[in-house]
Amino acid sequence: MNYSTLSQKDPEIYKSVYKEIKRQSEEMELIASENYVSKAVLEALATPLTNKYSEGYPGKRYYGGNQVIDEVETIAINRVKKLFSAEHVNVQPLSGSPANAAVYFAFLKPGDKVMGLKLDHGGHLSHGHPVNFSGMLYNFVQYGVSDKDGYINMDEVEEIALREKPKMIVAGFSAYSREIDWKRFKEIADKIGAFTFGDIAHTAGLIAAGAMNNPVPIFDVTSTTTHKTLRGPRGAIIMCKAQFAKQVDRAVFPGMQGGPHNHMTAAKAVAFREALQPEFKEYAAQVIKNAQAMAKSFLDLGYRVISGGTDNHLIVVDMTSKNLSGKEAEVALEKIGISVSRSTIPNDTNPPMNPSGIRFGTAAITTRGIKEKEIIKIVELINKAIENKENDNILSEIKSNIREMCLAFPIY
Repeated sequence: MNYSTLSQKDPEIYKSVYKEIKRQSEEMELIASENYVSKAVLEALATPLTNKYSEGYPGKRYYGGNQVIDEVETIAINRVKKLFSAEHVNVQPLSGSPANAAVYFAFLKPGDKVMGLKLDHGGHLSHGHPVNFSGMLYNFVQYGVSDKDGYINMDEVEEIALREKPKMIVAGFSAYSREIDWKRFKEIADKIGAFTFGDIAHTAGLIAAGAMNNPVPIFDVTSTTTHKTLRGPRGAIIMCKAQFAKQVDRAVFPGMQGGPHNHMTAAKAVAFREALQPEFKEYAAQVIKNAQAMAKSFLDLGYRVISGGTDNHLIVVDMTSKNLSGKEAEVALEKIGISVSRSTIPNDTNPPMNPSGIRFGTAAITTRGIKEKEIIKIVELINKAIENKENDNILSEIKSNIREMCLAFPIY
């Protein structure tokens, strides 16, 4: 990208941008919620569409001069419908948590009972954690994964649902590595007359590519971010059955937000078009192959991988199996140029700021073109760094190896 104007007008910010470009180019992102957008998405984000105020929806704006914005938003909506077989789509949510807030706002009243996955079992803050708005505004009961195998126990989910009778059941995760039985969740919800809400923020790209099962035609409402496996700009969308269209749209605007970010909508539309291409299916399949190769490599080296493997793009590794905490592992890996996020493990006895695990993801490195052969080498380097976390000389050597690999697989 050409930043010549920025470099002249604001050299201080340009310097920071340049440093971040260099960091992304020479270091490795294994954070499961990160990816690299295409040049086309970047260009869309930098368009003058950001200048326009567009409160409302296509054909029903509160400001004049929105003919072109209506066109862009309609293109984005139609592409999502095709990707996910969605009946109704709202592309205006600014991020994942605000999208989830809008879903709750559309279907619930404060104090209503909701059922979601526990945070330390792989759920998300917005699925009912007490420090989050969701846990503060709604009465959450929670289900977890089995101590036996790390999978969601659907019989237990049904037992809790029948006992607690929540008004909504949330299915989705931020650190769960297995396929979700969307149909069984729907069957359970139907027994008690509950709404079904699917949060596919992490796996949307894999679902759009047909590599994982799609809840959108099954569930009442589904949300997703657009910047993880979907490989778009930072933002979110909500998809729902046609019968819920009005209440969802009203919850987003005027309920939660004012005017949409039109440059972001355009960039989302570009990403949706990219996800409709045949090569995106190949990408999604490789993301999963890489994650499975990573899980196997960690297991072969004696690490404990939660649930024993993965069906998607992420794995959670229990670092206490190597006698260190997730935070200690995160710090050690940052020294070698690898970014990860520490993560709780099921029934974690350590605090959230210093949990027992690390969450690894393969979406970003797969975008770079990395495949199974390199994955095995990456895990070997990670293991070497952890075993030598106090040896700066060895860590420096490993960082050079990581930099060399990253430069062999450029982002742009």
